[in-house]
Amino acid sequence: MGAKTKAKDVNVTAFSIVQQVTGSAKANPDKNPAAVALGRLGGLKGGKARAANMSKEMRSEIAKKAAAARWDRPR
Repeated sequence: MGAKTKAKDVNVTAFSIVQQVTGSAKANPDKNPAAVALGRLGGLKGGKARAANMSKEMRSEIAKKAAAARWDRPR
């Protein structure tokens, strides 16, 4: 085991596996699945919709700025 991982009890791991296999475990019980689906749907089309409303010059300027930010990053 790595230094950053915690050792889990075998029973906790087994319980988690059984929940996943049977489908009784929710991904996140605090979130509404319908709201998550709507948010994902909007997120998937957000960039394309934004680009469609921009001029070619604006898209080019944003791309240049992003490329400069990538190349300025220390390695």
